[in-house]
Amino acid sequence: MRQIMIAAAIATTAVAVASVATGAPATQRDSIRAAVEAPTRTPDRIARDRYRHPVETLNFFGVGADDTVVEIWPGGGWYTEILAPYLSEQGQLWVTAPGDRGFSGIHSLQETHPETYGSLQTAIFPAGEGDARVPDGSADVVLTFRNVHNWRMGYQRDGADYSPEAFAQMFAMLRPGGMLGVVDHRLPEDADAAREESSGYIKVSTVRALAEGAGFEYVGASEVNANPADSADWERGVWTLPPTLAKGDADRQRYLAIGESDRMTLKFRKPD
Repeated sequence: MRQIMIAAAIATTAVAVASVATGAPATQRDSIRAAVEAPTRTPDRIARDRYRHPVETLNFFGVGADDTVVEIWPGGGWYTEILAPYLSEQGQLWVTAPGDRGFSGIHSLQETHPETYGSLQTAIFPAGEGDARVPDGSADVVLTFRNVHNWRMGYQRDGADYSPEAFAQMFAMLRPGGMLGVVDHRLPEDADAAREESSGYIKVSTVRALAEGAGFEYVGASEVNANPADSADWERGVWTLPPTLAKGDADRQRYLAIGESDRMTLKFRKPD
C-alpha cells in the first residue's frame, strides 16, 4: 500500500509540474489536443500543424473550453476547424469577416458538418454603422492569426492603415480581464519600418504599440511559432514562402525546406 501511495504521489507531482511548465492545467491541453485531432478537420490543414503548433499556441493563450471566443478573420477556417469542436459543448465561438463574402469558407464548413459548426455566430469586423458586430464586453478571448499586417497594409481599405481602429474594436468586445492572442509574421526590429507597408511582415514593437495604445496590457510572448530559417527579406514578401509560394516552381524546394514564416505569438489582457 505504501508503494502504491508513493507512486500516486509521484504521478500527481508529475502532472502538477507538467501543468506549471505548459502554463495551463493538463486537462485544458488534452482537450485542445483532442480538438486538433477531430475527425472533421481536413487533411491539407492537418499537414500544416507542424508549422502552426495549434496545441501549444491555444494553450499559451489560455483558451478554455467554456470560453466565449472571437476569431478575427478566419479565412478558410484553419483555426475554426479546431476551435469549433473544442468549444462546441461548453463554450461559444464567434467568427468575424470584413464583409459577407468573407464567410464563404465558414459557410462551407457549416454545410459539411452542421453538428460541429451550426452554432457559430458571425459578425462584421471592423464593424461600421449598422453592421452586425460582436457585442461589447461579451468575449473571454479574442484571437487573430496573421491579420495585423493586413490592417497595417490597408487591405480592404484602399491601402489606408486602420490597425488602430481594429485594436480598439477588439478591446471593446472583450470583457474586463479578457485576453487577446496575436500571431503574425515577424519583421526584425532593425528592418526598415516601411517594409510593414508591403511585405506582409510586421514588427513586434508595432503590434505592442497598437495593442497598448488601445488600452491592452502586455502579458507575454511565446517562441512556439518562431522559424529562425526565415530571413523575412524576400522580394515577394512573406508570400514567397509556403503556403502561397508566390514564385511558383522557381526555387520551390528551397522555400519548402524553409517552411512557413517566422511568427510572433503575443498575449495581451484587457484590464479589469
